[in-house]
Amino acid sequence: MQKFAGRRPLSDLFPLSNRLYAALAARAMKGWGNMLISTDWKGYRTLAWVLQGLLAITIVVVLFQGKWLPAAALAGFLVVSFLFVKLDHKLPSIFDLIFMIAALINAGGWAWDLYNQPGPYDEIAHFFTVFAITLAFGFLLYRELMESFYNRRLMFVLTIASLGLALGAVWETIEWLSDFVIPKQIVSGLFDTETDLILDGAGALLAALLNLRGLNEMRNQASLADQPASQAAARPKERKTLAH
Repeated sequence: MQKFAGRRPLSDLFPLSNRLYAALAARAMKGWGNMLISTDWKGYRTLAWVLQGLLAITIVVVLFQGKWLPAAALAGFLVVSFLFVKLDHKLPSIFDLIFMIAALINAGGWAWDLYNQPGPYDEIAHFFTVFAITLAFGFLLYRELMESFYNRRLMFVLTIASLGLALGAVWETIEWLSDFVIPKQIVSGLFDTETDLILDGAGALLAALLNLRGLNEMRNQASLADQPASQAAARPKERKTLAH
């Protein structure tokens, strides 16, 4: 054992390989982090399809339990979320995952009456659902009308937030009308309605602020893309002045 005591460890014999491995590991971690930060990472859409499968399995379980009305509610959310994920081509893939989470929250609330259970389930559903839908519609809006909002940021935020508030008002109207059709009570009173509308507004405002950030990013990208073209257009003029 003594003749091996003086041997140097492999890390001292191959210092370059250790640095290379460390650099590769750091680069891999950075690439993984960039994928997660990116709004159009393909993994988001894959997770959305996985949640679709879980929702379909839940429908089968509820049907075996003989709960036809909850199964119908789950099926409705499954169809809407499926169409959103399947037909969505203009939105980043993270929107699919956000919308699918919102669909699952609402499906659970309607199927198992979680809205009327103790706890903040109803408030979370209102906040996140209005946030998800307003975020998607706001993205589509500023993508089509991006130039008109460049110098009107406050108007942009108010427009998107108003869209979410209008959605929340329609939601409350549907809940009020449902009380006349569905045996169980959905609206618990004026305090419940006002709380839901406040959370709808908070979700809409958050979506509007995130859309504003996206608007600024798209503006910066557009300005960077225009710089090489403007520099290339300026070069011939410089050459002509030098020739004179």
